[in-house]
Amino acid sequence: MGTEGARALLERAGRLTLQTGNLLNWGCLRKKCPATPGEEVRDCIQKTLTEWSSKISQDQNQETLEVLECTVAQAIEKINPEERDELKVSAKLFIVGSNSSSIRDAVDLACSALGVAQLDSVIIVPPPVEDGTNLSLEYLQPYWKELENLVQNKKIVAIGTSDLDKTLLEQLYLWAQVKPSSNQVNLASCCVMPPDLTAFAKECDIQLLTHNDPKELLCEASFQEVLQESIQNVKANEWIPLWLLRYSVIVKSRGIIKSKGYIIQAKRNAS
Repeated sequence: MGTEGARALLERAGRLTLQTGNLLNWGCLRKKCPATPGEEVRDCIQKTLTEWSSKISQDQNQETLEVLECTVAQAIEKINPEERDELKVSAKLFIVGSNSSSIRDAVDLACSALGVAQLDSVIIVPPPVEDGTNLSLEYLQPYWKELENLVQNKKIVAIGTSDLDKTLLEQLYLWAQVKPSSNQVNLASCCVMPPDLTAFAKECDIQLLTHNDPKELLCEASFQEVLQESIQNVKANEWIPLWLLRYSVIVKSRGIIKSKGYIIQAKRNAS
């Protein structure tokens, strides 16, 4: 059935949830070292879609599912409850084409995929602002409020931000009920941490981390392109990515990555 069945399912579904499972279980990806985070995401989406579509049977082809689950069964790996205290489960959430209300969906799906009750930390990346507009506290507030609700409901322990300068980080810190525990800085844009940011972070006990993610890890055009490459003749332009979550599970005592993966949700805008 393969590609034909996958295309038929996608034409009837309203949403698509794609889970890569633990990338360390993917032999083909383990051998390859992508040059950039963006290439890794595209690679993972393509391989997951290809593997998933190859296993669709005639029976499944007749189904109509509002939310289509696209996973590679052998790569899914839940955390053993007995090991939970020894592990740190972190996530970075990129909001692509949706609003703050999707944050809860992303966190719930990550917890479900990993078999845990809560995530230890979540760093949020809101959608890029329009050209000529600066990122502001007002823009960040609805996303941060949603994260605060999840902290209060014990779904997340600590929450953090990405690429905020000292002024905006201070504004967020003073306004927020749940203070940011970390702020990621892209070393491509500054080789040395800005002194004012470093001083403020130290004073307020905010951890400064580094990253090399692009401003848009997965844009609409890129998602549609990889969907088209993976499943022939699919109406890729109907599909819009809503958010992308990258998680990692680290053994606290040794600092090694035990598991890493992506969860992506997209919706279909059929004309």
